[in-house]
Amino acid sequence: MVKVREDHPVKDDGKVDIEAWLHRLIDTHSLKDIDLPALQRACEVSLKAEEMAIANDNIWAEGASSFRTGLEMAEILADLQLDGETLQAAILYRAVRENKIPLKDVEEQFGETVAKLIKGVIRMAAISTQRNDSDESVLGSPSQEQSDNVRKMLVAMVDDVRIALVKLAERTCAIRAVKDIDEKKRRLVAKEVAEIYAPLAHRLGIGHIKWELEDLSFRYLEPDDYMSIARLLDERRLDRQHFIENVIDILEGEMKSANIKADISGRAKHIYSIWRKMRRKDIGFSQVYDIRAVRILVPTVRDCYAVLGIVHSLWRNIPNEFDDYIASPKENGYRSLHTAVIGPDRKVLEVQIRTRDMHEEAEYGVCAHWRYKGTDGQGSEDSYEQKIAWLRQVLEWHEELGGHPLEDDLSAGIEQDRVYVFTPEGHIIDFPQGATPLDFAYRVHTEIGHRCRGAKVNGRIVPLNYALKTADEVEILTGKHESPSRDWMSPALGYLKTGRARAKVQQWFKLQARDQNIAEGRAVLDKEFRRLAMDELDYDELARKLNLVGLDDLYAAVGASDIGVGHVVNAAQKLLSKNATAEPVISLVGRATHEHSNSDLFIDGVGNLLTHIAGCCHPVPGDAIMGYITLGRGVSIHRQDCHNILQLQTDEPERIIKVDWGEAPQSVYPVDVMIEAFDRHGLLRDITALLDSEHINISAMQTLSDKRKNTVDMLVTIEISSFTELSRVLSRLNQLPNVASARRKHS
Repeated sequence: MVKVREDHPVKDDGKVDIEAWLHRLIDTHSLKDIDLPALQRACEVSLKAEEMAIANDNIWAEGASSFRTGLEMAEILADLQLDGETLQAAILYRAVRENKIPLKDVEEQFGETVAKLIKGVIRMAAISTQRNDSDESVLGSPSQEQSDNVRKMLVAMVDDVRIALVKLAERTCAIRAVKDIDEKKRRLVAKEVAEIYAPLAHRLGIGHIKWELEDLSFRYLEPDDYMSIARLLDERRLDRQHFIENVIDILEGEMKSANIKADISGRAKHIYSIWRKMRRKDIGFSQVYDIRAVRILVPTVRDCYAVLGIVHSLWRNIPNEFDDYIASPKENGYRSLHTAVIGPDRKVLEVQIRTRDMHEEAEYGVCAHWRYKGTDGQGSEDSYEQKIAWLRQVLEWHEELGGHPLEDDLSAGIEQDRVYVFTPEGHIIDFPQGATPLDFAYRVHTEIGHRCRGAKVNGRIVPLNYALKTADEVEILTGKHESPSRDWMSPALGYLKTGRARAKVQQWFKLQARDQNIAEGRAVLDKEFRRLAMDELDYDELARKLNLVGLDDLYAAVGASDIGVGHVVNAAQKLLSKNATAEPVISLVGRATHEHSNSDLFIDGVGNLLTHIAGCCHPVPGDAIMGYITLGRGVSIHRQDCHNILQLQTDEPERIIKVDWGEAPQSVYPVDVMIEAFDRHGLLRDITALLDSEHINISAMQTLSDKRKNTVDMLVTIEISSFTELSRVLSRLNQLPNVASARRKHS
């Protein structure tokens, strides 16, 4: 169990003697390679910040000393053999959280790593301060789902296991201190520790902390059961002590005879684990077999099984009470042999057998790895492996606590990419990756979505298509009237990620008056057709092609969002392509960068040539192939190891070409785009960066600037594969700052 805090050494004036405390910390925990001056400076900075706060009547609501709490956290982490930067972060954390020290000052004085650790723990603390503790549903989600979201959010926001360890130390201090506060606050802290942090300590394999968190939270949540078991343990403590001493004497004699170097000790059973076993197995206190228990530590795994044989030869083992966690470790990496036997005086005894290394891992979990770090300067190189180990631990933790298997969350690709954000009231809502403030608005309430005019994330105004991140706090800014924008329905602009929000916007437009929808639909289509330079279009025929009675029905359907603009544009393209008198919207003759051949072969760099399979080697799909340009018969396709093609490579290398099986790269066509904009620094860079992000190739560009009007006209020739792609690119170009118009140039 984690040690109860020792009194801090003090000077004659009653202040903590920092130098004496530091030497006691180093000596007690055998700390090595610790930057003692930096640790002392952290103590002095924390103490000075607290003294200034007291002088200014800036006392933290909880009333506890941030300085002394920091020292206590450092003692817990030193017991886990954490590095110096983590200890500095622990000492300074509460002072930063209580706004006594700015985080930027910590970074300047103690470095980026210490500041990053503190920032990570503060983000985790948001769960404590903003979490809704009522049993009511939140936005239609039951309270259990909120509890699951808390755990998932915690997992998503921690990327360094040391952050979780500092938080565990802080919560350990908190649960120790709650005995003197009011019952309501005490139960809230205990509930959070029991539901979140004791399981986290378990999943990280830190039994050293887990047991104390479980026992103390159990004490405050179930005081009657706790005291009942505590009294039963006290009544039999002396008898149990004599029994254990007798067992240890017997085992030490047997170990000496077998020439096995073993450390044997009595093992205290924790009150919470006794209560849990009684509940789980529906048994009484007298039937809990491991009230009397010993632990045997040996050098090797072979010794573990040898000792097991000795124990079973001394006393009869109880059926179904043997567990081999060495051959089959627990999910959190715990390894040990557990057996229960009928010991001396026919009393039940539990025996745990493990190596010393296994014991280190059982007590300290992931922290045990810090103990084995060398001094070769490679500590930072291990961060990737530590992160992977951390992620593995928390995934298993999620599976244990989530109420359903993790694979259910991963099915259909839904839950593996989630973000968890706060409402202003502190509720947590989960969304798919890429969700926006507009998705958030519609999740809160349909009317909020319809009236949404802007959003703040973490107190800053952001665009409505901003991609939310885990731990963001989102506030929606609304207008008086409902007026969704049709731009929200454009996938290219990225306003809506969730189908639920998109359906609500679509439904709103459906309910508008038909005349209004006709007017809106006409404006939208006219704008799009002008932008794509789609002239000489028969609108009535287009409406019929879309199974609509007339042009007004087409406009109304678009205005009500029953038909997407992209769907109409694709139909218009096909209609124009069939019209022999009209010039094709994108010429398909002689202008494609890549072509398909008639034999499912892609001819790299030569256009649409006739191909045939060579009769000498008969290549089949999957074979490595090469092409030979014949005289009058197009390209002959050979296997690369064909003796004929090998000879031709020597004789006529200029007629050998590269060919590949399967689908050719998608055909792309040059399109001229006119961009009219007000000139500004970085405009050209933004345009080219946008096209690059869309994987659009630029084949030509001309610019004409008017310095007097501060305008610029650009003619950009781009290669696109479809009208859908062209429409998306034009939509995104029109969203760039200072761009007045981006449209396809008329032929």
